[in-house]
Order: sequence, then structure tokens, then C-alpha cells
Amino acid sequence: MCHFHQVARYLTSRPKLEASIELLKICRRIPTTTQTRFTDALTQWHDKHKDFLNEKTLNPNTLKFVSTHARLVAAYRSLATNLPCLFTYKNHKEFKMPNTTNALDGGVFSHFKKLIKLHQGLAKKRKVKLIDEFLDQYNKK
Repeated sequence: MCHFHQVARYLTSRPKLEASIELLKICRRIPTTTQTRFTDALTQWHDKHKDFLNEKTLNPNTLKFVSTHARLVAAYRSLATNLPCLFTYKNHKEFKMPNTTNALDGGVFSHFKKLIKLHQGLAKKRKVKLIDEFLDQYNKK
């Protein structure tokens, strides 16, 4: 469900616009729905709000037209683009994949970030070697 958090950043946790509220509700269903149902809901949402998403506003500084609801459009595009990956953990149960990356954030990468921070002055070639060695050691555990 980590992609939900990405979309929530675009929409905020308490959106005001009807289209944003509806899209957030659709996203919250990811853990309990199928890829087909989610795709259908997303397509219906897009068809319903197509004109709203296409609204443009003149930027007074650049005198160019920009998307009026750029963050909402970005949220939709993010979902549509990443749709093939959103249900990987459900479609390939044989891999026993978690539905979030939380274990990585608190487990592997927190130690990894500290290690890189301790060795900030390393040349790129040595950093790559450090990363490879770290991941090799981690995989052996």
C-alpha cells in the first residue's frame, strides 16, 4: 500500500474537491480489491472527471496555460502509470511479497543510510563497492 501514500501526498489526507475525495477512496481500496476492479474504478473515475482534469489556468508570470488541478492530475497519472505494479504482491503470491515497503524503511535502509552518511567523503566508485558489499552481507543473513 505504499503507493497510496504517494498519491495521498498529491491529494492531501483530507481533500476538499469531490474528484480528489473520490480518487482517495478508490486508492484506499487497493489492499482489499482486485486489479480488475481497481482498474475499472479508476477508469470510471477518469471518465467522470475528464473535463475537470483538463481545465487550464493562465500562469500570469509565464503567460502559459498550466493544469488547474495539477496535483490531482499527477496523482491520477501516478496510479495509471504504476497500475501494472500495484498488485504484484497479490498476483504473484508465490513470492510471498509484503504489500508495503515498511520493512525496508525501518530495516535494511535505515542502517544503510547511516553507513553512507558515515562515509560521505568516499569517491563514487568506492561508494558503489560499499553498497554492493553491504547488500551482499545483508543477503547472507
